[in-house]
Amino acid sequence: MRIEAYNQITQMYNASRPSKVKGADSVKKKDQVQISQTGRDYQVAKQAVAEASDIRADKVIQVKKQIASGTYKVDTGDFAAKLIEKYDAYC
Repeated sequence: MRIEAYNQITQMYNASRPSKVKGADSVKKKDQVQISQTGRDYQVAKQAVAEASDIRADKVIQVKKQIASGTYKVDTGDFAAKLIEKYDAYC
C-alpha cells in the first residue's frame, strides 16, 4: 500500500470542503407570523363559544316548572327517534 496516494486523496477531499462564509453570523433574522383575517375571525368565534354556557337556564327553568306542576309530557315518538339516532351513530 502506498502512503503517498492516501495523503493525496485526503488532500483532495479537504480541498473540496466548503469554507465558512465570513459575516454570516452577524446577520440575524427574526421569524414573523401573520394571521389572516379569517384566522382572526375563527379565533374570536372559538373564544365566544368557549365562554358561552352549555346549559340554557331559561329552558331548564321551564322544564322544572312543568315537572313540578305535572304538565311535563314526553312524546314517545320523539324519544324513540332520538334513541335510534344515537344507536345509529355508534354503529
